[in-house]
Amino acid sequence: MTGRLVSFDPLRTLNIPGVIPLKPEQWLSRQDIVQAADWILFPEYWQVNTLVYGWKKRIFPSISSFHLGHDKVEMTRVFQAVCPENTPFTQILAHTETAIEQVMDAFCFPFVAKEVRNSMGQGVFLIETRKDFLDYAKSNAVLYVQEYLPIRRDLRLVLVGNKVVAGYWRKAAPGQFHNNVSRGGTVSFEDIPLGAVRLVETFAQQTGINHAGFDVADVDGHFYLLEFNTRFGTRALIDRGIQLSPYIQSCLNENGTSAQDLL
Repeated sequence: MTGRLVSFDPLRTLNIPGVIPLKPEQWLSRQDIVQAADWILFPEYWQVNTLVYGWKKRIFPSISSFHLGHDKVEMTRVFQAVCPENTPFTQILAHTETAIEQVMDAFCFPFVAKEVRNSMGQGVFLIETRKDFLDYAKSNAVLYVQEYLPIRRDLRLVLVGNKVVAGYWRKAAPGQFHNNVSRGGTVSFEDIPLGAVRLVETFAQQTGINHAGFDVADVDGHFYLLEFNTRFGTRALIDRGIQLSPYIQSCLNENGTSAQDLL
């Protein structure tokens, strides 16, 4: 049984029975409820270390989901370490004049530059000229630069527990660079490649990630991990009638009773 549950994101746990909803800012004033809970669901990132290391609470998603998914730098470095052959060529550099020239020497146009903390397609730029890159660099202390992959669509694979429970293609609107549904992209749930599913599940099992929406590129049958988000958009799933709450509840039921079990 899942036991007593506290959720700091009630919308994501709406259909899980017995959940006590709290606002993140109530975590100290309602500490009695938090301390008595068997599980803490969807805390904010700033709560995680205290909940796990200070109060020894079990959290969902797992702490590795939070730590590795904190920003694009963290996730890309673990991609490069764990599955380098499935990671696009990427450079992550402090913003200096030398670094700018290093990027110019290493990449051909077009390439992609990203802000390290953003989602839903925000902060992702197609760089086609030197001026484009310099404009991006002006606003970013960290230069995150990645090779451009020749794709018209990408995959969103939704992982809960140790399994991909849903997946769909995202295709950009005509004339647009971004595939995100929030940016006007269309979706298709047909013909999800098993190789991409296996890649995500293998990576998640190795790293301990248990709740994330993974973005995967398919380049002529070779799959690349682009990024993942623990608080991914669910509009496409809702429109399809897919509920994640049963999978979340199953994951909680299957895990052990110690706070260390999900580290």
